[in-house]
Amino acid sequence: MDNEPRTPEDIRDSDVTKPEAAERRTPRLPLALTIGSLIVWFGFQTAQLVIERNNLSSLKGNLEAATQESQKMRAQLETLITKTAELAKQGNPGAKAVIEELEKRGIPIQAATQPSK
Repeated sequence: MDNEPRTPEDIRDSDVTKPEAAERRTPRLPLALTIGSLIVWFGFQTAQLVIERNNLSSLKGNLEAATQESQKMRAQLETLITKTAELAKQGNPGAKAVIEELEKRGIPIQAATQPSK
């Protein structure tokens, strides 16, 4: 039987029934596509995070000037309140009225009037 020539039907039938033929087919393409898509996805996410970080850094830089300006204004306000409180202690009726109004509105006067050490 080994010496007889094989017909195309014999070859086709024998290849289909052989378990080795099914084992030779490996899932290389699906695996490669999955790995490739994961690499693309992680690359995209990394790029988006870098862009977001740069945007946040520029926003922080833009807000820095406003923050410094607000700190200057707060220091000026505290100085004004302190000097007004000193005038009120000296008996100035206008300064007393201002201090009373500030206390009614919830602005802390006592912390501003204490001398700094």
